[in-house]
Amino acid sequence: MPMKAKWWKVLGLAGVVGVAATGVVVARAERRRRAYTPEQIRAKLQERHAVAQGGTSRGSRTSGT
Repeated sequence: MPMKAKWWKVLGLAGVVGVAATGVVVARAERRRRAYTPEQIRAKLQERHAVAQGGTSRGSRTSGT
């Protein structure tokens, strides 16, 4: 039975490491997102809107008839 207990410990430790790694990735992404100034975000959104209105995006709805 000691071998079974060892596997459970290893599995538990791997789970803890996985949760910690996920937290690091989420925190890093949040810092990257918050690094933009409001002006940069506004400019990016306006650019996306202009592309969408111009119909140059991949998802543009054009009639095939």
